[in-house]
Amino acid sequence: MAQKEKLQCLKDFHKDTLKPSPGKSPGTRPEDEAEGKHPQREKWASKLDFVLSVAGGFVGLGNVWRFPYLCYKNGGGAFLIPYFIFLFGGGLPVFFLEVALGQFTSEGGITCWGKLCPIFTGIGYASIVIVSLLNIYYIVILAWGLYYLFQCFQPELPWAKCKQPWNTDHCIEDTYRKNKTIWLAANASNFTSPVTEFWEHNVLGITSGIEEMGPVKWDLALCLLLVWVICFFCIWKGVKSTGKVVYITATFPFVMLIVLLIRGVTLPGASEGIKFYLYPDLNRLKDPEVWIDAGTQIFFSYAICLGAMTSLGSYNKYKYNCYRDCLLLGALNSGTSFVSGFAIFSVLGFMAQEQGVDIADVAESGPGLAFIAYPKAVTMMPFPTLWAILFFIMLLLLGLDSQLGVVCIACTDATVKSLVKTNYREEVNWDYFFLQGGMYVFQLFDYYAASGVCLLWVAFFECIAVAWVYGADNFYDAIEDMIGYRPNPWMKWSWTVVTPLLCMGCFFFSLVKYKPLTYNKVYQYPDWAIGIGWTLALASMICIPMVVVIKIIRSDGPLIEVGRHVCKSCTTAVPWPITSLRSPSRRTDVKKVSSTPYVLACLPGPYARMDNGVACLRTDADGEA
Repeated sequence: MAQKEKLQCLKDFHKDTLKPSPGKSPGTRPEDEAEGKHPQREKWASKLDFVLSVAGGFVGLGNVWRFPYLCYKNGGGAFLIPYFIFLFGGGLPVFFLEVALGQFTSEGGITCWGKLCPIFTGIGYASIVIVSLLNIYYIVILAWGLYYLFQCFQPELPWAKCKQPWNTDHCIEDTYRKNKTIWLAANASNFTSPVTEFWEHNVLGITSGIEEMGPVKWDLALCLLLVWVICFFCIWKGVKSTGKVVYITATFPFVMLIVLLIRGVTLPGASEGIKFYLYPDLNRLKDPEVWIDAGTQIFFSYAICLGAMTSLGSYNKYKYNCYRDCLLLGALNSGTSFVSGFAIFSVLGFMAQEQGVDIADVAESGPGLAFIAYPKAVTMMPFPTLWAILFFIMLLLLGLDSQLGVVCIACTDATVKSLVKTNYREEVNWDYFFLQGGMYVFQLFDYYAASGVCLLWVAFFECIAVAWVYGADNFYDAIEDMIGYRPNPWMKWSWTVVTPLLCMGCFFFSLVKYKPLTYNKVYQYPDWAIGIGWTLALASMICIPMVVVIKIIRSDGPLIEVGRHVCKSCTTAVPWPITSLRSPSRRTDVKKVSSTPYVLACLPGPYARMDNGVACLRTDADGEA
């Protein structure tokens, strides 16, 4: 690179990067940050705020209602083999990558990619599309949970007995243990339990299909409004208020989980349920679906590829040891999933014994576990109202933490990129979810909009952008500058080889093993509804290649030169300070570029230290770029 071009790079970098913006200063050195020379991006008040916010953000409903069921479904203890392979080969590395990226750039899930690797800015847009769709439907679960919690404050749980206004002639109470003849008749005549009819007829008022949506369920709509009010008061002061709210929302669910675990393992039949949960069936490992479930569960439970961890990490101080805390938080997340299985399946074992049926007949996943299986189980316990209240409080707090993270991501990145203007607000219509056919719409969003396929696609390109385009070694240099040492090399090898291979393998197997969506394994969605579902999925996935194509089209010259140009910021400059060179062996001779006051001191990777402490252009010992 000619000397004139080097000088121009420095001028452009100084103009674009060091220009302060309201609330933050991307080019500010940490020492300037301490002296208050520039307005700063808001930071966590304490280290514990970050830890609890992350813990609350990714320890959610999936840990309680999805992992235990997948473990039972996919070979019990044998499922832990693919689970841990995806955990160490994909989940933890990508989780750490996103947190470190946010801390390094001090930017949210969209703008961080514009600073690190502009050609892959589409990763940020893909994440915000997924988050926006999550924002629409995830909060519906909280509205259901709040409705159930209100219903608990009655003399008797309304789903414990038949003869309620919403019950049909097919309703039969759970007296199977005392009268096996009734149980046989119920099976033969396709009778339903009161808890199932409460869920389908009272809560949902479900119709025959998505073609028949029906009127609005106003009681659920009011619950939704109340949940949004709660969310607003939790985040209205930014990370300062959110950081304090998580002291309750992130810790209390763990207390409730321990209480429910102790109660569950002391119930009769609990040992059979736990055995069913963990009994290894190694033959299941031959089924590709087991590996697909393991991969998608890891990405769901760690809330990666949503911009969540990047946004939370961006509020860390530059020198914060995020590597240590990411490892500890990863252990907390997976440990919570594993322990939740004991709490859930001990109760399901008790329920199976009480009803005189196999555990496979009562095992549920997702809303079926939260709003049918567990409510049914508490009606068989002493003090059922108490256990129902504790369970739904835990459910609400787990969901609220995750929802707060989703809302914060959407607000932060949408504001940064002017997707949401101060003088314009788009009102999202949630009415479809609270029509009597809203459950069909909910499942459509859940199955397609934030599916494992979408997350695997985004994770693959995150690794490509950081490890192959920007450079894994370069990113390791940045991490070393932040935390003072280089992380385990396994992280780098995962970003470079292991994670992309796992993601693409799981991605293609998911497409090969794809099955159209059904409701309760009976109702088949029409083709037009399936088409809408795939449109929701492609809305996020298409962002990445579309941005790449747009940037190439907007660049002039031969294709090779265009490729170099669109990746230029990835390989020649980083918009954040490299403040210290701890190893004398890594220093090289200082070389002036021109008579300007900027002096380059070369570093391995894309960094070159200027006398104002800001990293810019890479040069070698001979001054060549």
